[in-house]
Amino acid sequence: MIQSDNALEIVALKKSFDKPAVDGISLSIPRGMFYVLLGPNGAGKTTLLRMVSGILKPDSGTIRVCGIDALADPVAAKQRLAWVSDEPMVYDRLTPLEYLEFVAGLWSVPSDVAQMRAHDLLDWLSLADTANKRCGGFSKGMLQKMALAGALIHDPDLIILDEPLTGLDAGAARQVKDVLIDKVRRGATIVMTTHILDVAEPMAERIGVIANGRVIAEGTLGELQQRSGRSGSTLEEVFLDLVATRDAA
Repeated sequence: MIQSDNALEIVALKKSFDKPAVDGISLSIPRGMFYVLLGPNGAGKTTLLRMVSGILKPDSGTIRVCGIDALADPVAAKQRLAWVSDEPMVYDRLTPLEYLEFVAGLWSVPSDVAQMRAHDLLDWLSLADTANKRCGGFSKGMLQKMALAGALIHDPDLIILDEPLTGLDAGAARQVKDVLIDKVRRGATIVMTTHILDVAEPMAERIGVIANGRVIAEGTLGELQQRSGRSGSTLEEVFLDLVATRDAA
């Protein structure tokens, strides 16, 4: 098995549509880290994460997931990661237990292990009472939690989350945050985008700021505060200052 100290390594990654969306981004994210990716709308965050997840093919560059070349061996790389988009994708006609057992089957998770994990995840996300109800009648928050449960059923090493807290009420957002923090404590790596910076601030161990398809700053909150000259400022203040400085340049 390939070993690497990094859960995710990106080198000179590029993707263009009408213009460059991701323009030569390089990042190294160690195992067991909660990493938050920030940027204004159109900065290239979602395009970057879709390439990491194997949904989009890059024009050039390298992606390694837990040491696996994701472009040369995409199936092996995908087995080590999970992707959760901002729009939950769950089969309406299935119950939560049926959905989780179905997804587990796609990953070849043994049936007994899948059942145990499914019940644990539903308990963890306060969905146990709805385990045998069809997902078609669920709220946006419940569907988002179901999508997260489906992403975690094969126990991935790297979890990619694109705006996972959008549209959640305070209670659902707290449950999702608690689950994610616990996964990191157990050794998983999380890469998350969010526009809710007051939520991201206490969760992020390291932060990358993207603008116009490039990483313009990266580091801990303290390091970004120092770079922006705003010691003691909130993440929101630092982020706005870094993006404004980039735009002015």
